[in-house]
Amino acid sequence: MAEIVIDRVQKSFGATLALASVSLAVADGEFVALLGPSGCGKTTLLRIVAGLETQDGGRVLIGGKDVSALPPRARGIAMVFQNYAVFPHMNVRANIGFGLRMAGAERARIARQVERTAALLHLEPLLERYPAQLSGGQRQRVAVARALAVEPQVLLMDEPLSNLDALLRLEMRAELKAILHEAGTTTLYVTHDQTEAMGLADRIAILQGGHIVQTDRPAILYRRPATRFVGGFIGSPPMNFLATEASGGHVGLGALRFACPRANGPVLLGLRPEDATISESGMGFELAVIEPMGSHALLTGRVDGQMMRVVAPPDLAARPGDLLHLRPDPARVVWMDATTGEAINA
Repeated sequence: MAEIVIDRVQKSFGATLALASVSLAVADGEFVALLGPSGCGKTTLLRIVAGLETQDGGRVLIGGKDVSALPPRARGIAMVFQNYAVFPHMNVRANIGFGLRMAGAERARIARQVERTAALLHLEPLLERYPAQLSGGQRQRVAVARALAVEPQVLLMDEPLSNLDALLRLEMRAELKAILHEAGTTTLYVTHDQTEAMGLADRIAILQGGHIVQTDRPAILYRRPATRFVGGFIGSPPMNFLATEASGGHVGLGALRFACPRANGPVLLGLRPEDATISESGMGFELAVIEPMGSHALLTGRVDGQMMRVVAPPDLAARPGDLLHLRPDPARVVWMDATTGEAINA
């Protein structure tokens, strides 16, 4: 078993709190992404799991064994970094087999593992080439192959695709998901890119200010964010939030009334841009900007003086300054506490 258990891990750098009693379990063979903005603690947490940083409190278990005090080489892990870290003086074959050679593996095992992982990552035709003869995506595949060749219990990845251009990142993301699914390696993956996390991970742990604020499957995070921060961080464009008032268990916006799980008081109505349709009646929407996106148009405007974005058909006949009407899907509405920003359960 290669389960990772992060148990109440704490870390400070001087007076700066990086991690505040963080707990997370990653099942054997599961792919979990640590997602959040810069400075939220995700890379610090990954480095603690790797043994590159020492926690101030708590513990890390890998495969049921407490590895908190062990050096990286004794933890059964492999890492892939943002900069590809391939050796320029070694060809692809030597780069892939480097970790095994350092571990003192027999030649036959090294040759076997190099061929196996090269086939897994479609690198067989490139084995005799040097890094200078490879593209960015090919060099990153070499780095992943070198990590998988040692057959680690756990693969740790720190923003491994961020140096690639947009198209190559998209291609590599699809390849990486297929490769790691086939390999069945337990993976902890750090990224600030929510599209990357949504596309790759079985589950996502979202960090904010050194805390994990929500951990769930991508679809649940998208549809049922636990906080306003999660709703605003997941999705492009992000979830809209309209400040309004509940009265008698209902909220009125324009000609529409919504059932609200809070009887009275200020609330936030959360709505994804694609979950409101343009109608002949409904909430008044003062159109300010139209952005053609090919498959759809992205509209920016105001409802009751509050900014809102809406996904509309690409051939919409409207101009900035028009007053449109929106009819949200009530089943897609998310309610948040106006003060805490936390979801209100129905």
